[in-house]
Amino acid sequence: MKQAIINATVHTGDEIITNGVIIIENGIILSVQKETPHDIETIDLKGKHIAAGFIDIQINGGEKLYFSQTPTEETIQDIYDTSLQYGTTHILPCLISSSRETIINGIEAVRSYMKKHSNGVIGMHLEGPFLNPLKRGAHPIDQVRKPTNEELEEIIRLGKDVIKVITIAPECFTEEQLNMLIESGIVISIGHSTVTHKEAQVYFSKGIKLVTHLFNAMTQFGHREPGLVGATFENENVYAPVILDGAHCDYTAAKLAYRLKQDKFFLISDATFLGRKITHFKWDNFDAYLEDGFYRNSEGSLAGATISMLEAVQNAYNHLGVSADEAIQMATSRVAAAIGLEDQIGKIKPGFPASFVQFNDDLSEIKTLNFSKTPFFIS
Repeated sequence: MKQAIINATVHTGDEIITNGVIIIENGIILSVQKETPHDIETIDLKGKHIAAGFIDIQINGGEKLYFSQTPTEETIQDIYDTSLQYGTTHILPCLISSSRETIINGIEAVRSYMKKHSNGVIGMHLEGPFLNPLKRGAHPIDQVRKPTNEELEEIIRLGKDVIKVITIAPECFTEEQLNMLIESGIVISIGHSTVTHKEAQVYFSKGIKLVTHLFNAMTQFGHREPGLVGATFENENVYAPVILDGAHCDYTAAKLAYRLKQDKFFLISDATFLGRKITHFKWDNFDAYLEDGFYRNSEGSLAGATISMLEAVQNAYNHLGVSADEAIQMATSRVAAAIGLEDQIGKIKPGFPASFVQFNDDLSEIKTLNFSKTPFFIS
């Protein structure tokens, strides 16, 4: 059934169209136009703004379940359903450093889920386990390890078309192993790493164009050693995602990072759980306590975030001095480009999913309009 969204201020990701009309059918955008059709059902936005739904490429849990603890389809559904409540229509559930068995279970759960559901679960993010223990953050020390050829080959083979992003510390890899991973086609992100500025530029020259949560768990910028942060700033091809909650990254630091990175700057949630309903969580050697609005472990380190992508977008608008359209792009088109899906999601274009957010001028009110889930769904 065709439907038309009318009287909308349409943020396509490339331009803003006033009094725009979006024609959709079977969960897909057919056209973006100015003319209002007269022969199909219409949904009047009465001048409200509309943009593509948010994309979160690093989210660990939903309202009640944590993917690394229970890597099941039930957990994936919890993460997806909860994300929809906060404007996020496309996700990569994130599995942190875990046992070989848990990683395989996570891959198979995502693969099985994606076969059954044509929605916004677009793969998974494997964060670890091949990280530098000196920069492990809240990752369980007993699960952080160097790769072996055998395990790496297995992950690549089983993770084909499922793992969209893998976070690694490249200094822990042999040249053969790194080339193996690069050739797999999985998007590689450098994180939880001690690489120097010079080393980082070598890895970037090999085609790596992403880092994991800028500023966190990486070598910092210094005037004698610019570190991974400095290398990210210097290299115009590298994307820089930020957890914009004021704790993982101070707003002033984020503002400076945005000025340097511009269209390579984007947002992630890295949420441990969404909704702040889980106040204490324990899984093997990983623990998290909700304290003053943030999750911390028993060592006092930040243990994932509590913000949603909706809050991240609002924080960008309120603290970085950017327009609403710019803040929206930090959570949509730029995220898609960072993982090579800019021709499939993240914009309002013909052929793209009919998954949207509706918002007012100052982003204080944001609703999800996800036509790919039901004929018409608003949360």
